[in-house]
Amino acid sequence: MSVGELLTERTESTGRPVLIDSSEPLSMPLVGRIVEICDELEDTGGPSFAALHIEGTAAAGARSWPGAVDIGLVNKWEGALRRLERSPAGVIAVVSGECGGLALDVLLAADHRIATADVRLSPAADSGQLWPGMAIHRLVQQLGVARARRLVLFGTDVAAVDGAELGLFDQIVKDRAGISDAVQSAADLFTGLVGSELAIRRRLLLDAATTGFEESLGAHLAACDRMLRNQHADRA
Repeated sequence: MSVGELLTERTESTGRPVLIDSSEPLSMPLVGRIVEICDELEDTGGPSFAALHIEGTAAAGARSWPGAVDIGLVNKWEGALRRLERSPAGVIAVVSGECGGLALDVLLAADHRIATADVRLSPAADSGQLWPGMAIHRLVQQLGVARARRLVLFGTDVAAVDGAELGLFDQIVKDRAGISDAVQSAADLFTGLVGSELAIRRRLLLDAATTGFEESLGAHLAACDRMLRNQHADRA
């Protein structure tokens, strides 16, 4: 059962479920689906979060990513993922089964990552090498050089326990029956982060890895000022 089917059983859910087949090659329709999700999340009356379920099969793990594409399509894909990770609403990724490089790309753009116990992430492209897209940048930025080294240099497979230890997965569920509760629990974490608050915190978090104290100070003071203004408005 997919995350979409599980979420529709919860009438109180305000999430946007999306099922993605991990065996899909990179294509304009795939880019279009991510762009459509971004459009909905950026709409003030849109869903409060998106739950992207990347479902894998044995064929998906063996298939190279991104397939036979040109650099223009790669650029569009990276742009869509960048827009997704800067969304004003929360982004939850769920991975299950045998997943390839597509799953890694989407996973790294999400705020909260859930994996089923049977997941096996095989990010390598042809010749056992990791596709040199922006996933490498995100891996190093989010995990650090030491933790990302084996994945980046050798494209090694990642099981559920390995991914949790690396910091790729925030939560492991026993099977697909546990996905719905895990997604709803993750969605509850976004409560209170209204408007652009989530996007601001994301930016401060990611910039901290590459920006010096003096350069970061202005952005942090602006965020503090914004929070103080909101608190004063609530008291008024």
